[in-house]
Amino acid sequence: MDLMLDIAIRKPANPITYQDQILLIGSCFTEHMAERLALHKFTILSNPHGILFNPLSVAASLKSYVREEMYTEKDLFYLNELWNSWDHHTRFSDIEKAKAFEKINTSQSEAAAFIRNADWVMITLGSAFQYYLQEKNYPVANNHRAPAQWFRKELLTTETIIKALSESMNAILSINPSAKFFFTISPVRHIRDGVVDNNRSKARLIEAVHTLCEQFSQAYYFPAYEIVIDILRDYRFYDVDFVHPNYLATQFVWEQFSNTCFESDTLNIMSQLRDIVTARQHRPRFPDTEAHKRFKHAYREKVEKLVAAYPYLNLQEELIYFSS
Repeated sequence: MDLMLDIAIRKPANPITYQDQILLIGSCFTEHMAERLALHKFTILSNPHGILFNPLSVAASLKSYVREEMYTEKDLFYLNELWNSWDHHTRFSDIEKAKAFEKINTSQSEAAAFIRNADWVMITLGSAFQYYLQEKNYPVANNHRAPAQWFRKELLTTETIIKALSESMNAILSINPSAKFFFTISPVRHIRDGVVDNNRSKARLIEAVHTLCEQFSQAYYFPAYEIVIDILRDYRFYDVDFVHPNYLATQFVWEQFSNTCFESDTLNIMSQLRDIVTARQHRPRFPDTEAHKRFKHAYREKVEKLVAAYPYLNLQEELIYFSS
C-alpha cells in the first residue's frame, strides 16, 4: 500500500561529487542542508552573509562576492547596543564596531575567493516579501529589531525576482563559467505574513525559479518545498510551532536530495564517512582502556584506507583524533 504521492525529481546532468565545492546561500533551510553536507565532509561555504530570506538580498550578496566588495564603516549602524549591517544577519553584529566590521569583511573575502572556484551555488529562497528602509528606500536583509515604522513592506513581482537573480547568475558565470546552480524554495511558512500572503509569496518564488531554470541550462530545481508541503503534508512532520519542518522532515528531504543529486560512488563514500564521523563523536567513559585504544586504532586504519582511495577527502581532524 502506497501512503505517499510519488514525485518526479529531475536529476542534474553532472551529479555532485566529493571533488566539488559548494556555496550555499539563503534561508534557514539552507542551514539544514549545509549541516548535513558538512557532516559528510563535503567542501562547502554556507551563508557568508548569514541567513537571507528574500531574493534581492541573495542576489546582491552574490554580486558582492563576484565584485570582491569590501564594507566600510559607513555601512554599519548602531542600534540596540550593537553595530549592525542592513545587508547581514545579526550573527555579524557586535558590541564593538571594529569586530563587526572585521567579521563582515573576513566573510566577504572568503566568499569572493570561494565563488571563483565553486562547482555549485545552492540558493534557497524563503519569501518574496521585501522590506525597504524608508529613509533611503534601501532593501534590507534583516531588520535587526528596528521599529516597524522604519520600513516599507512590498511583495516583489515575479519579474523583479527573475531580473535580480539572473543578473547575479550571469555575474557569477562571467568569472566562473563552469558554475552550476541548484534552486530550492524553503518549506518554512512565513506565517507572520498570513496564510494567504505566504502562499502568494511562495508562488512568485516558485514561478521565478522555474523560469530561471528554463533560461539557464546549468540551473536545476530541487523540490524541497513540494516534498514537505505536498508529499509529507502532515503536522507530525513539523515542530511545535506548526511552521518549521522537524528533524524527521528535513532528514526525509535530505535522503531525497542525496538519492537524486549524488552519484553512486559518492553515496558509497558518504556511507563510510557516516560511520567514521559517528565514531569520532563517541565519548568513551574509560578512554585509557585497551578496548578503547583498539577502537581508535581500527578507525585510524579505516580513515587511512579511505584517504588512500580518495585523496581529495579532508579527514585530517579524524586522523589526528584516532591517532592520538
